[in-house]
Amino acid sequence: MTAFEKTVHHYLTQLYGPRAGEVQRRIGQHVAHFREGANAAPTVNGQSVDAPMWSEKDQWVICYGDSIVDEGTPPLAVLDTFLQRYLGDTVSGVHVLPFFPWSSDDGFSVIHYREVNSELGAWSDVQTLASHYDLMADLVLNHVSRESLWFVDYLTGSLPGRDYFIEVDPDTDVSQVTRPRSSPLLVPISTRRGTRHVWATFSEDQIDLNFENPDVLLEFVGILLFYLQQGVRIIRLDAVAFLWKRLGTPCIHLPETHTVVRLLRAIVDEVAPGTLLITETNVPHAENISYFGLERLTQGTPDEAHMVYQFALPPLLLHTLTRGEATTLQTWLNSLPVLPPQCTYLNFTASHDGIGVRPLEGLLPDHERDALLELMHRFGGFVSMRSNPDGSDTPYEINITWFEAMRGTRRGPDPWQIARFLCSQAIMLSLQGIPALYIHTLTGTLNDVEGVERSGRLRSINRRRWQLDELALLLESPATPTHDVFHALHRLLTQRRQEPCFHPNAPQRVIDTPPELLALERGPLPNGRRLLALYNVTDGKVDLTHAGDALHQTLTQHDWQPIGSASTHHDATLPPYAVCWLVADA
Repeated sequence: MTAFEKTVHHYLTQLYGPRAGEVQRRIGQHVAHFREGANAAPTVNGQSVDAPMWSEKDQWVICYGDSIVDEGTPPLAVLDTFLQRYLGDTVSGVHVLPFFPWSSDDGFSVIHYREVNSELGAWSDVQTLASHYDLMADLVLNHVSRESLWFVDYLTGSLPGRDYFIEVDPDTDVSQVTRPRSSPLLVPISTRRGTRHVWATFSEDQIDLNFENPDVLLEFVGILLFYLQQGVRIIRLDAVAFLWKRLGTPCIHLPETHTVVRLLRAIVDEVAPGTLLITETNVPHAENISYFGLERLTQGTPDEAHMVYQFALPPLLLHTLTRGEATTLQTWLNSLPVLPPQCTYLNFTASHDGIGVRPLEGLLPDHERDALLELMHRFGGFVSMRSNPDGSDTPYEINITWFEAMRGTRRGPDPWQIARFLCSQAIMLSLQGIPALYIHTLTGTLNDVEGVERSGRLRSINRRRWQLDELALLLESPATPTHDVFHALHRLLTQRRQEPCFHPNAPQRVIDTPPELLALERGPLPNGRRLLALYNVTDGKVDLTHAGDALHQTLTQHDWQPIGSASTHHDATLPPYAVCWLVADA
């Protein structure tokens, strides 16, 4: 056996015991088929596979395939045109949320994994987009639409889907199961064998798949490799934390789930070096970063996800900028582990989902969390709930656009919305990791209350579809929030990608300062270059001469120079929500 084959066999033995050999043989067939259709000399973003995994030039956009539409043109082609026209090489990658045929949840209830939704375009449009940008696609592997052919097989008792789902007696005690929603876990289904109850973590239209059946795993290995053949470079493992189920446990983060991630990592590292796996786990911070597999570092390089989402960052930033104090954010940043070169974070402030509040567990007292929820409600937002084992509901996420969330502080709305908003983005951009901006963050979009009323779903508040001509007019018309926000962010992104201290692996240090100021140092790099990022997180002025001994020492030790337009102020006094990026060479 090769080293790769031994690794795969080890993982499969953990998952399927004596069936591991047969499952491995079939995975080998998938890999061989993939290699037959692969280029002899694979490249990543135009570079050879031995190129670095990431750099300071990596900056991504998150959007739906139809976030921007133009009548008569496939939305995926419209997206490609928009990105090239307005962002160009300022961004390096794009996460297009599920672009497959779907039945609910705006794409995350997938009907067919190997087709492109005809309303969005075709695989040729996906491939064109992937030729211009690093493309992230979702592998929605926890659940499938009840309209899928697999579920039709289940209803009729036909292969292959007959054994792809999890039946549970409705009298079974499932109270220990961790829930991300308040809907019933078990859904009654009429089949040819009578009424059966199947596991549905997220909704009655999203039926969980049974990974104890190795045929399900094999299906997704084939789907993953198919996506790579279409030009996808980054695979997002959606809702992966809930993948494996075992009654009598919380059914989240089970060892088998981690093993599946490690198996997928081994496969992509073998057949498509440079492919990145990112886990989507909207859970408390310590649970989230468990998907790096850092506890196995003593045995070599990390063997799970290349990247994890920084889910704690958005709600902590909200707390920081609406409370006017950075102490909690500083404490959390100081707690982050030093990552090996093969791992990094995906930093973001907003996404297609809401702003999760579960990651605040253990970081922010409940009364502070509740005050934040109440404030977001005052700014036009909503709160989605989840069920607890005792039958009660607790907050799960805030539903609001990021621009509206920056409307004011706990004292209410104020004139500093755009400055506060840009400060939040600059903080996110300067942190260790790769930044990703949701399309509605880039455009400073307002709450889409009408969208919520039409769909009946709270998440629709942040999922507006832009008409291309309308958006273009706003972007080209000075003195509109969309124009001001977009072009300010464009300048920040342009400056960031030119600064090597923003490399995802560059060291990060939080400098001890008073609560009204956040100070970060990135570097030093091997050549001695370092960057200092200063942020006033309040609506008042901050005097740097009284910002503490640690900052004073840092400021006087080096010859700091402001870089570009990112530094809105470089003086002893920082105005409200000022952003100041300074660099110094050895």
